[in-house]
Amino acid sequence: MQQTRRLEQAWRQVRIVLEAIKFEHTIFALPFALLGLLYAADRLPPARVLGWILVAMVGARTAAMAFNRIADRDVDALNPRTRHRALPAGLLTVRQMATLMVGAIVAFVYAAWQLNWLCFWLSPMALLIILGYSYSKRFTPLSHYWLGLSLGIAPSATWIAVRGTLELPPILLTLGVAFWVAGFDILYSLQDYEFDKQYGLRSLPETLGKARAIAVSRLSHLLCVLFFAVAGWTLSAGWLYYAGAKATPA
Repeated sequence: MQQTRRLEQAWRQVRIVLEAIKFEHTIFALPFALLGLLYAADRLPPARVLGWILVAMVGARTAAMAFNRIADRDVDALNPRTRHRALPAGLLTVRQMATLMVGAIVAFVYAAWQLNWLCFWLSPMALLIILGYSYSKRFTPLSHYWLGLSLGIAPSATWIAVRGTLELPPILLTLGVAFWVAGFDILYSLQDYEFDKQYGLRSLPETLGKARAIAVSRLSHLLCVLFFAVAGWTLSAGWLYYAGAKATPA
């Protein structure tokens, strides 16, 4: 009975951690990484390469989310929408989240080293992008595009992991993903419009007003389709790719 209770407590703690770092966001970002992977390789890469790519992906996203929770804990405590998150609610400590973040960063950098030297040397830049987003709302209304780039680098990263080079097609895929994510994040930020105004946080709705921000979101999704279309042309992609690119912003 006592052992069962311990297992239940351990599983509850795991669920709190997974919810805190939004592990489903890692799953959400995975198709972007696989997109670059599949087009970079003529066939599926060796299991070793695929395995280290997955380790790097999970490590990067976990580090980004853990750092974001630490950086935003004071703001989250003030916002009615986020005050029940693990850190402001006292379900996890900053030390626990920081330990998770450091472990994830180590896993990411080690996986990059195992893949190839270019991945390894670019890993600090990738960390700067994905961790730096957490502070972007403090000084720029273009934070939506910083978030888009944080997810959008996935196809370029997997291309580098497979080929050891960076070429035009993955850059176009990166831009497509970045504008897609940014467009949705602009709409998502509408719910925090009043809060951002009150506490001096930057977003396009806060800066431009809701109507103009929605227009920018639509433009971002149009650019997303354009970049995906041009990327498909450079990759000589088939009709299935273009059908997916057309449906992406929907």
